[in-house]
Amino acid sequence: MQTVRKLTAEKLLRIKAIKLQPSNPFTWASGWESPIYCDNRKLMSYPAVRNFIKVEFARLILEKYPQADAIAGVATGAIAPGALVADILGLPFVYIRSTPKDHGLENLIEGDLKPKQKVVVIEDLVSTGGSSLKAVEAIRRDGSDVLGMVAVFTYGFPQALQRMQEERVELTTLCDYDAILDEALATDYIDESELRMLQDWRRDPENWGQTSKKTKR
Repeated sequence: MQTVRKLTAEKLLRIKAIKLQPSNPFTWASGWESPIYCDNRKLMSYPAVRNFIKVEFARLILEKYPQADAIAGVATGAIAPGALVADILGLPFVYIRSTPKDHGLENLIEGDLKPKQKVVVIEDLVSTGGSSLKAVEAIRRDGSDVLGMVAVFTYGFPQALQRMQEERVELTTLCDYDAILDEALATDYIDESELRMLQDWRRDPENWGQTSKKTKR
């Protein structure tokens, strides 16, 4: 029987929510060169995929956090899936802005989150963990308790996992970097040489672009 990790990887690669281009890398906003690009907003355009994600998130939350009082999505990528999950679970939904609104009430948390509620945070992607943990901080500062975080995908950077542990945030994902590579190799999306490049990138993403250029000379 196929695991959720494998099924999620297959779906994300099929709809090109995740693209792998070791020989023609992307440039992230941070300036890093990367052989992988993730845009999980795409899954909302595919009914079968978004339904799969919604159901698996709901199952995961019911299993791990049956005491949850509310669902919080991190803006902007997790607003839609978060709302879908809250709907299927019959729970209140809020979303967390990256910065407070610059007019009106200047809200950082949109919706009605009450003090002492037990909250599960939903993310579409966990990269370095910075924006995800800012959302956690906002919820805690508002007087609520974060039970855990669930996400569609993570690169699995050690520094991100360490930050999650330091902030006492339990992170569970439907899919991860290793599952994507396994599925991509099994379906001939990449070959062995490209697999090595992708593995090298995750070991040192900040310097990978410069290293790969030197290797090609």
